[in-house]
Amino acid sequence: MELPLAWSLVLVVAGAWSLIVWPRFGARIAKDPRARDAQGRPTRFLTVHLVLITVSMLLGAAVALLGVLTLV
Repeated sequence: MELPLAWSLVLVVAGAWSLIVWPRFGARIAKDPRARDAQGRPTRFLTVHLVLITVSMLLGAAVALLGVLTLV
């Protein structure tokens, strides 16, 4: 697949952004008092955010990979 260099770089940067930002957000969510109930079990707050973070990171990895593949 061929893309202009600028578009390939946009894909790589967008994917890298997701892979850098979301884990940091996940760490903050895990420390949030709403993440666990009184017994220490995960709450829906934590579960929903972990799903969102996981999906976003998978999409970010796919976008970054696509960008790298179009550079080669």
